Amino acid sequence: MISVHTSPLERPGTGDAGGLNVYVVETARRLAARGTEVEIFTRATDGSLPETVGLGPGVLVHHVPAGPYEGLGKHDLPGQLCAFAAGVMRTAAGRPEHWYDLVHSHYWLSGQVGWLTADRWNVPLVHTMHTMARVKNAQLAAGDAPEPPGREIGEAQVVQAATVLVANTDGEAQQLVELYDAPPDKVRVVEPGVDLSRFTPGDQQQARAAVGLPGDALVPLFVGRIQPLKAPDVLVRAAAELVRRDPALRDRLVVPILGGPSGSGLTRPEALADLAAELGVADLVRFVPPVTRDELVQWYRAADLVAVPSYNESFGLVALEAQACATPVVAAAVGGLPVAVGPGGLLIEGHTPRDWAAVLGALLADPRRRRRLGWSGVQHASGFGWERTVDRLERVYAEACRGGEPAPIAGADRLQGIPRAVVP
Repeated sequence: MISVHTSPLERPGTGDAGGLNVYVVETARRLAARGTEVEIFTRATDGSLPETVGLGPGVLVHHVPAGPYEGLGKHDLPGQLCAFAAGVMRTAAGRPEHWYDLVHSHYWLSGQVGWLTADRWNVPLVHTMHTMARVKNAQLAAGDAPEPPGREIGEAQVVQAATVLVANTDGEAQQLVELYDAPPDKVRVVEPGVDLSRFTPGDQQQARAAVGLPGDALVPLFVGRIQPLKAPDVLVRAAAELVRRDPALRDRLVVPILGGPSGSGLTRPEALADLAAELGVADLVRFVPPVTRDELVQWYRAADLVAVPSYNESFGLVALEAQACATPVVAAAVGGLPVAVGPGGLLIEGHTPRDWAAVLGALLADPRRRRRLGWSGVQHASGFGWERTVDRLERVYAEACRGGEPAPIAGADRLQGIPRAVVP
């Protein structure tokens, strides 16, 4: 696997670490548990890290030097892809011939390196976009910078070079075809998953004691990187609207923002705190740095609901994790979120704070409805375990190793010519 711009060892929630990291870690570990050795190549960002680290039995992470350890943003990395590819080749040179059977690249930067390495090793290239420039640029937050043309060109090249493209949802598969001219017969839909052994329902009061929240608080939680794309400002503005409508809420409302600055949010890391102060809700908004996965479970359980107001999400792992913990989700009706949320939450068209305040306020005032949504969410999330994802990835890998020829799948359905990797 190749993940140039973010290491699977990084804690999700800040910088460039997010759902992609979770995806790589969870699938790699499960593939290894089934007997497939996995090697992950990522860019070295700390000189103290060893060249190779074991992520678990059967999984190695290689730290490849490519540019300075610090000070490079994701937008600087295209200039380091040659150095990164050379480092990957150098590592591979120490392996026996035909050591690697397949390359799976994640995000377009990795796809550029995957294209070169797969060609050099004469193996298939499987690629997962995770996000796409043409989709993001069509759904930009106000004031956010568009993705550059160079990225769009690079993505289009990877689409054509890949043996098989893995999309997170049917909608993303259609975007690959319509926006990037991907041949429909080489796109497979494999939904991401959730760790059902970790993200489980629990006692809300115990969770609140663990994370330091008042037992009687009303808690709409945001989890994610702080940047315009993820739109945490929508939740802050909605909170201000809620207390404007009902000043009594000020005594109970607590709005945790769990995550750190990322992407274009790094240019103004204090912007969200400044906005909260400007709107007069600085006393209600609590900023929480990224936490471990086990601590994240407690935050989900402690919340009354989780808000996912993003302008775009290729899937939305946060929504699925929250539902697995029996916490309802209120999300923007964009990207893969309608698939991730299902019956365990509510979808909102648009990002108007007034609309968000109306939905959030009604749900916070209705504990019975929250409980119903919560348990519906548990049932929904139970169908998205990572084992299911890996079942489907293994089938995709098998297809790729046959040159992209689809495997015979009993009962496989198709979406306008796009096969789904369905395991009977």
